[in-house]
Amino acid sequence: MNITQLRLQALMVLATMVLFVAMLAINEWLFTRFEFARGINWIYLPAGIRLLSTLLFAEAGAVGLLLVSWLVSYFYFFRDDPARAFAGGILATLAPYAIYRVAQHEYGLLASLSNLTPKRLLVLIVAYSVASPLLHHIWFALQGQDNLVQGFLVMVAGDLTGTLLVIYTIKSALSLLAPKPLGIR
Repeated sequence: MNITQLRLQALMVLATMVLFVAMLAINEWLFTRFEFARGINWIYLPAGIRLLSTLLFAEAGAVGLLLVSWLVSYFYFFRDDPARAFAGGILATLAPYAIYRVAQHEYGLLASLSNLTPKRLLVLIVAYSVASPLLHHIWFALQGQDNLVQGFLVMVAGDLTGTLLVIYTIKSALSLLAPKPLGIR
């Protein structure tokens, strides 16, 4: 890997981290009252950044997610529970990256995402919105927590809602910015 590629990878890691923190701040500002339990929200916008960053940046996005997830988990969500913070960071990264890898295998997903159809994108969003809460709640069950069904369902709803909002807001904004074809006069 040459220095230019290394810089690009570092920028993608940094962009992922900045976007995640910004989306977490927006989520906290707009939707704090929709928090079901610490780290489980009815609307969770950072979930959209998790999927988007892995789709756009692949491994660099996953590295950025892991780093920012650990930072946020250790210093914001679970200061008094380092094991949960550590595991949570890994699980929060593993789910979107696994969905990205499955999409590469199943759809032949190109780096340009040019073959990511709206239907395929929706399938990935739904799959990710189930995979992340499932991984987290398997870990919670292994830690001896009970009454997990309600938290799982809320986390699915929050990740799904947040991911749909982020992905389709960005998609709509990009379509507004796209150059319009010139009409024949």
